[in-house]
Amino acid sequence: QVQLVESGGGLVQAGGSLRLSCAASRNSFSIWDMGFYRQAPGKQRELVATITITDSTNYADSVKGRFTISRDSAKNTVYLQMNSLKPEDTAVYYCTAHLVTNLKYNYWGQGTQVTVAS
Repeated sequence: QVQLVESGGGLVQAGGSLRLSCAASRNSFSIWDMGFYRQAPGKQRELVATITITDSTNYADSVKGRFTISRDSAKNTVYLQMNSLKPEDTAVYYCTAHLVTNLKYNYWGQGTQVTVAS
């Protein structure tokens, strides 16, 4: 198992920036990938960005060019730098991870609220 703890959410004006962090309770070498999903009220949870153990990244089209995902393997932590935020980015952001030993099972963090005011 792995526990994921997010931090860094909050309220920001449109055009502003926030950085989310997600710390994992396990050594990063046992984790295949980590990332962030988000869920807005009344909508399905959607992929935002992921990064693998080989530093391969994947982004939703809606955030490309504005968000950057990175990881610090020494700290077992993933970061999501969010720039040029828009009101439509408002959602609860959830950290997720897959272990090397079980790529089919998603572990989830508790979520952190991001609110972008217009």
